[in-house]
Amino acid sequence: MTENDQGNVPSRQRKRFPGISSRAYEHPADRSALVALRKLSGFDTVFKALSGLLPERSLRLLFLSDSVRVSDAQFSHLNDMLRDACYILDLEKVPPMYVTQDPKPNAMCIGLDEPIIVVTTGLVELLDEEEMRAVVGHEVGHALSGHSVYRTVLLFLTGLALKIAWIPLGNVAIMAIVTALREWFRKSELSADRAGLLVGQDVQASMRGLMKIAGGNHLHEMNVDAFLAQADEYEKSGDLRDSVLKILNVLPRTHPFTTVRAAELRKWSESRDFQRIMDGHYPKRSEDKDTSVTDSFRESAGHYADTVRTSKDPLMKLVGDIAGGAGDLAGDLGGKLRSAFGGGSGQGTRKPDAGGTAGDGKPGPETGSGTGQSEG
Repeated sequence: MTENDQGNVPSRQRKRFPGISSRAYEHPADRSALVALRKLSGFDTVFKALSGLLPERSLRLLFLSDSVRVSDAQFSHLNDMLRDACYILDLEKVPPMYVTQDPKPNAMCIGLDEPIIVVTTGLVELLDEEEMRAVVGHEVGHALSGHSVYRTVLLFLTGLALKIAWIPLGNVAIMAIVTALREWFRKSELSADRAGLLVGQDVQASMRGLMKIAGGNHLHEMNVDAFLAQADEYEKSGDLRDSVLKILNVLPRTHPFTTVRAAELRKWSESRDFQRIMDGHYPKRSEDKDTSVTDSFRESAGHYADTVRTSKDPLMKLVGDIAGGAGDLAGDLGGKLRSAFGGGSGQGTRKPDAGGTAGDGKPGPETGSGTGQSEG
């Protein structure tokens, strides 16, 4: 199974996104990291050179020998979903997909040279067709973004950290990299959730799937609005001690908490960005090479600043208050300094005989005129 069978259409009519770039659905923090990595000359070559050290070949053989490969003959309904997802996101090469025996609901996309998708029996048994379609779209989104490469490296480094735990400084160095990769990967999961929604195009199915992952197959006992309310309560509850505990709880995880994922996805589904994609307006893969690293980092920084500003978490509110207070203090200090040196009104720097004009008789530049431009 190599090329996307475009004759296979989804079970219900869904919009397709020809040539869509993964930048269309990537979380700002995820996108900035990926744009920077893609711009690094020789980066792919270095990673392929590492493939001899990474357990990719071993993993492929393991899944081939001890799992069930999805095809027209095995788990055909999953095979149809996989081809549908690749058709909708215009991923030409359909990645191999395996079902492995594990009661814990899980899925992953790994691989350096070629991504492979793995889903557990626990997940297949837990989700209905539309919920599973969103998960398959989630994993295809990982493949389109190139996340599988970095996920494989993360798995390798995590294993390496355990092996050299007895070396104090070596373990600290590796764990610092692992911690940074985990922070990025948590954001990449939010990106893939968005890809899953673009594939399934059913926000309720996406919400149900996340609820089931959190609480099991008891939909009659659960409620989407109440589940989302948990995310809001989690964010704003407690004091500074609870904020620190939240950070400590999430550090070892590669995925955000399920309620947080649901709240983030609902927010994005109601955004103008999502609607523009559904209307056919989105960045194309052909434009990826022209993407500005600076702009991507600026957008990522803006997202984090907005998160701090709007967060209900006690620690984030404190950080925002301190930042705002520091900004006010800096503004007051700057105003006093400008006044002291005659720059506050702009008149202190003007020559008495200039009459507001330059030496050639043309109007002279007014001080402070660049403020409006710098704000943009």
